[in-house]
Amino acid sequence: MVETSTGYTVLEVALLNDVEINHNCGGVCACSTCHVYIEKGMEQLEEITDKEEDFIDRARDPRLNSRLSCQCDLLEGEGEIEVIVPDQSTIIAS
Repeated sequence: MVETSTGYTVLEVALLNDVEINHNCGGVCACSTCHVYIEKGMEQLEEITDKEEDFIDRARDPRLNSRLSCQCDLLEGEGEIEVIVPDQSTIIAS
């Protein structure tokens, strides 16, 4: 478990806490390599955008709770967010 505050994305929080998540585009919503599953706390994140939805459609094994970690801005307030990082071993990094 990690504690954080608003102003960060799920990707930034992960990287600051030594949790590796691929992010080939550098976190600018131009790929789907930072795809994660939000198991709990979706209400603690900014709404999904049309652009993000388009890239999630290209992700490996997308689900209803799929998000791109680079686009998950944390909202103000308290609450827990549970994030699952799917297997990324077959993603080719650039």
